[in-house]
Amino acid sequence: MISFEATEEDKENKDKDPKRVQSLERALNILEVMAQEGAHISVSGLASKVNLKVSTVHRLLTTLMHQGYVEQDTDTSKYRLGLKLLELGNASLYYHDVRSIARPYMEALVDECNETVNLVVLDETEVVYIDQVESKNMVIVKMFAQVGNRGPVYCTASGKCLLAYLPESKLEEILGKIKLVKYTNETIVDTNYLRKELAIIREEGHSFDWGEMEEHVRCVAVPIFDRTGGVVSSISISGPANRIASYYIKNELTEYAKDTANKISRKLGYKQKNEDA
Repeated sequence: MISFEATEEDKENKDKDPKRVQSLERALNILEVMAQEGAHISVSGLASKVNLKVSTVHRLLTTLMHQGYVEQDTDTSKYRLGLKLLELGNASLYYHDVRSIARPYMEALVDECNETVNLVVLDETEVVYIDQVESKNMVIVKMFAQVGNRGPVYCTASGKCLLAYLPESKLEEILGKIKLVKYTNETIVDTNYLRKELAIIREEGHSFDWGEMEEHVRCVAVPIFDRTGGVVSSISISGPANRIASYYIKNELTEYAKDTANKISRKLGYKQKNEDA
């Protein structure tokens, strides 16, 4: 159970972290309590559990209802969680499904190439590493990419790969939010040049990182498609530049990655145009 020891007045008087939104925290606390209750609950009952005034809880519930996260029983006037939360939960589970499906193929890929393999998803201007199988090589280079870490979308192989398959309107929206910071001499800091590279990536079906974020790390990434034909994640192979020569990454690792991505995509229900419906 969640503990709410401070009263509303205490919260109002505490120094506030400018990066935190109090009303959002309160709304999330309400949703968590409702989930724990597992049944309809009155506004006064909620107010008591979260240590807020009834009027404050009612106002937050009204907003949550408007967005579909909460529903009200017309007979009892009590509240329950809405179906919108089910949609969000299903979306989250989908990423977990991708991870569970991809995992054995990632392990097989590491056995084949003995380099680190990552599973990555897009989150607006960043990528999120949702799984990783590390190289068994005796000389292991510690890289930024770790499960749970986030990275800039424009200077990672997976990020560029995921950007390349976005609808044009979404791509432009994200590019408008990105500040192109130069991490190394290889980092792309020109938006027009980045657009040209994304077009090439979409045409060739893979992307490279020649040390754009980490100077001595090279990486190749390939998209993973679902049954709708949309790109849901990417799989990448990464390692130190002194071990991954240009010829090797272009002619061998790329094919390994593509073969693995195709297997995962088919497992997710994706059918290529030349495959039987």
